[in-house]
Amino acid sequence: MPEHSKARQPSMLLVEPETMLRRTVALTARSLGLADVHEAASAALARQMLRQQSFCGAIISINSGEAIDLGLLDQIREGDSASQRNMPIAVLAENCTGELLAALRERAVTRVIVKPFRARILLDAFGALVPPA
Repeated sequence: MPEHSKARQPSMLLVEPETMLRRTVALTARSLGLADVHEAASAALARQMLRQQSFCGAIISINSGEAIDLGLLDQIREGDSASQRNMPIAVLAENCTGELLAALRERAVTRVIVKPFRARILLDAFGALVPPA
């Protein structure tokens, strides 16, 4: 891909611990020109990336084993990142209860993707998160 085409792609963050899924989606999104996807395998790495770089949007896995971790969402929405606090965010979750959905709405989450899902669903989510030109 020409370098000038890459420069116009929005910078997106994908936080997903499953390596194969993360790599497949990121590489496909890049090759289709949907986004310049930056990958984080953990919340700790994502926190560092969020402080160092601005992203146009993010897809964040919120399950950590049995627990739900909304810390990255809170970090972004509280303005503790280089990104706009109102950037579009989609989350990946193993299940979504009414209580969790309410918590996600409070954090202005754009889309909830329930696992398991097809990689195409994530690619569609990247397309939906991209701000209009």
